[in-house]
Amino acid sequence: MIPPRLASLLEQFDFARERLTARMTGPVMDSGDGTDTGVGTPLADAELFWEPVPDCWSVRRRADGPGPRATLLAGTGDWGRDTAAYPHPWPPPFTTIAWRLSHLSEMLALRADHTAGSRALTRDDYVVGGDATAAVAAFDAGASAWREALLSVDDAALDTVGYCTYPHGSDREEPFVDIVWWVNQELLHHGAEIALLRDLYRARHA
Repeated sequence: MIPPRLASLLEQFDFARERLTARMTGPVMDSGDGTDTGVGTPLADAELFWEPVPDCWSVRRRADGPGPRATLLAGTGDWGRDTAAYPHPWPPPFTTIAWRLSHLSEMLALRADHTAGSRALTRDDYVVGGDATAAVAAFDAGASAWREALLSVDDAALDTVGYCTYPHGSDREEPFVDIVWWVNQELLHHGAEIALLRDLYRARHA
C-alpha cells in the first residue's frame, strides 16, 4: 500500500512528468483541464541548445571545455554540463533547455539510486547526452527510476531523516517526505521553464 501522504505527492509527480514529456514530444499535451493542446514539433537539437542571451550555461562537447564563467563540465562521456564550484557565479548564468533538462534528469536518477539503489552514484558517473533524443530519453529514465524508488517507501521511511543519501542537497538533514516534496517542485518549476523556452523559441522563429 502507498502511504496516503505519498499518494498525493506521487499523483502530482506523475501529472507533472507526463505534462513535461508531452510538452517536449507532442503532438499534444494536457492543457491542465483534461483537454488537448497542440505543442508543435518535437524538441529538436537546435532548440535544445538555443542560447536566447549571451554567455548561457549549456551542455557541451567535453573536448570544447566549459562555457563562460563555468569551470568544469559535469558528468561523464563525450558531453558535459556547465558548472562551477561553490560559490556559483553571480548573477546566475542563464541556462539552455539542454542544461535544465540534464540537471533535472541527473537529479532524478541520482536521488533514485540514493534512495533504493547502490547509494553510491555521483555526478561523475552520470552520462550526459548530446542531442534532443538522448536528453528526453534520459529524463524518462530518471523519472521512471525515481518513481520506482518511491514505490518501496513506507510511512516510517517518509519520516526518516537522511533516508535518501543524495550528496548534492539537504537530503541527509531532512525527513524523506520533504525530499519527495522538493523533487516535485524541482520538476514543476524546471518543467515550466522548459515550456517557456519552447514558447520563446517558437515565437522567435515563427
